[in-house]
Amino acid sequence: MSAWLVSIEGAISQGIIYGIMALGVYITFRIMDIADLTVDGSFALGSCLCAALMVNYGMNAIVALSLSLGAGVLAGAVTGFLHTVLEIPAILAGILTQIGLWSINLRIMSGAANITLLNQKTIFTSLVERTGWTQASAVLVIGLVIVAILVIILYWLFGTEIGAALRATGNNEHMIRALGVNVKWTKVLALMISNGLVGLSGGLVCQMNKFGDINSGTGSIVIGLAAIVIGEMLMKKCLSFGSKLISAVLGSMVYFVIRAIVLRLGMNPNDMKLLSAVLVAVALCIPVLAGKWKMKHSYIEGGE
Repeated sequence: MSAWLVSIEGAISQGIIYGIMALGVYITFRIMDIADLTVDGSFALGSCLCAALMVNYGMNAIVALSLSLGAGVLAGAVTGFLHTVLEIPAILAGILTQIGLWSINLRIMSGAANITLLNQKTIFTSLVERTGWTQASAVLVIGLVIVAILVIILYWLFGTEIGAALRATGNNEHMIRALGVNVKWTKVLALMISNGLVGLSGGLVCQMNKFGDINSGTGSIVIGLAAIVIGEMLMKKCLSFGSKLISAVLGSMVYFVIRAIVLRLGMNPNDMKLLSAVLVAVALCIPVLAGKWKMKHSYIEGGE
């Protein structure tokens, strides 16, 4: 297999795992219309906790991932409490939780900046040993299975009465409050679900890279936003809720493929954050510019 194909396969595998984080960001950013910056902290929390549990306590990889998900849920609950009970603006509540998680993550890691999992069996290495596949192939298969399960669960959840209340809160908070729904509870629940997915993604990335790092969550929110916007551009004609969930994962895969290509073309890895920011800015600007162009074009046709 050529070096290019290996890079693309690795990028797709990585994009699928980060796509789980993108699903979490989609819940708050698109469904609830909340700018939640807890993501960077809860992603690192999932990564650090997973590494510490496996290395320091010899915990099973699947159990460690479950606890990473639970830790993310708790992080989201803290942000929800700050926002709904203490009435701190959502963006500031997320920042406060993110800052607090930095110290918590350091304590989880016993003061170390990172923990390696070189001698630990992850859910990916177990499949590699049984099948003889490459690490990237194992990540691709397991990632697809996990994403499919999560998309099905989320599709079912948001089709229930509780899910309808969550979506209604994001669409029109005043209306749903007038109907007797406790919007504080729906916001907290959405933040818990979102950050639970982010924490799970952090744990999976930890096992994929075989190390947990205190800085692993830096820029995660940008990756999540880029994935959502790119996915929406690629699947803009698909209007069903299920397709929108899939678009977030697809956008993540495309984002990491783009990163892999530009790196193979010789781009400095230190410029990747700049590239991420530019991709998000361009993706957000295109729909606006397209709308203005259509409006201007319609005026010209009307004048003629």
